[in-house]
Amino acid sequence: MTTSTGSRIRQLYTDKFSKSAQLYERAKGIFPSGVTHDGRYVQPFPIYADRAAGSRKQTVDGPEVIDFWMGHGALLLGHSYSAVVEAVQKQAALSTHPGASHSLEIEWAELVRQLTPSAERVRFTSSGTEATLMALRVARITSGRSKVIKFAGHFHGWHDLLIPAADAPHGGDYATPGVTDGVMGDLVIVPPNDLAALEQAIDKHNPACVIHEGNGGHWGQVPVRAPFIKAVRELTTRKNTLFILDEVITGFRVAPGSFQSVCGVVPDMTTFAKILAGGLPGGCLTGRADLLEALSFENRYGKKMKHPGTYNGNPLSAAAGIAALKEVAKGTHNEHANQMAALLRRKLNSVFADKNARFVAYGDFSATKILPDYDGLRPTSEDFIPLGGDHVKLDRKMDAALSHAFRCALLLGGVDWMNWGGSTSSAHTEADIALTERAFADAIDLLRADGFNV
Repeated sequence: MTTSTGSRIRQLYTDKFSKSAQLYERAKGIFPSGVTHDGRYVQPFPIYADRAAGSRKQTVDGPEVIDFWMGHGALLLGHSYSAVVEAVQKQAALSTHPGASHSLEIEWAELVRQLTPSAERVRFTSSGTEATLMALRVARITSGRSKVIKFAGHFHGWHDLLIPAADAPHGGDYATPGVTDGVMGDLVIVPPNDLAALEQAIDKHNPACVIHEGNGGHWGQVPVRAPFIKAVRELTTRKNTLFILDEVITGFRVAPGSFQSVCGVVPDMTTFAKILAGGLPGGCLTGRADLLEALSFENRYGKKMKHPGTYNGNPLSAAAGIAALKEVAKGTHNEHANQMAALLRRKLNSVFADKNARFVAYGDFSATKILPDYDGLRPTSEDFIPLGGDHVKLDRKMDAALSHAFRCALLLGGVDWMNWGGSTSSAHTEADIALTERAFADAIDLLRADGFNV
């Protein structure tokens, strides 16, 4: 909890990013709360960037910042990766939207299949949200059932069918503004990492499918290990229930074969986005040929899932996706990003220990999570999970004043951190990590000087 409003940090931040403050005044008259994505909302105002390259982005105010947003997780190769830029520039001069089939969509899908053995068929969408929406509809058509099981804290896009229970607090009423009782009635929510609760829910509700977010809700905020994913796959197979693995974030980021290759499982269907399209809009549903046949005009189910979508598989996204996936296939980009994140977590935990700060860093692959108000044990290994993995304690609503001040304090030190988590890319360097370590140390001092108990 806080004892002040962070007035010193606010003043320093306003002075340093005055042009961003001016742009935000314009934005507030156009956009609700002045932003176009909930995650970009920060008080007193967000920064505005006009260029980005590698691990850095340039603010309109001049200062360059080390970026751990990485396009909301869509950039494994860093900003403006040359092969991706060249592919998009070349395609933009040829056509941006011919309103026709084109060879790039085939090449793009072939790369997805090459990297993902479970992808017998592919259907492109414009986003991860659309991909998970499609997965549920296909599951319902092919199974003849209606209910869906998801895990508390898992985010699968913002559509009605799966947004409930995506965010804390957990364990109570998951009613969501704008989502009807009828939709809620088809959704069954179980605790993460709880196989017994999942089995009971399957037996009771006979669902169309179980959907699971990659390595755990919100990019591993509550980490999930491979044995649990294997157990879910075995259980759903035994219960004749479809298993959907949502790899919108983990797909092609954690490894060339995505999280399913790390776990050694074959989902019935998989959803991809982010890395898939090389930083441009794009998603897809992949999986068993007999299931995706529901999208075919003539199929065994006697009914077709309707699927238009103006920008499905568009040439610009396809060009970017092809260039990105060719790089992903090398494996070196994933390995480097994962190594930099592991180094970052170690360095940050050293800072927290030295300063006796009530923070801990944890995470898997290229993700680093920061947990505030932490008074538990310090990490002793790379697979450390705080608080025994208790999802209610790990995935909770953070103090808003601290959250805003924390991000602003880091920006004053030249680091743009994605709220309480960050992602590395293959463009991040040891020098970036060292500068980030220093920025965190300075941020702790600033927060304490402003009255925050950190």
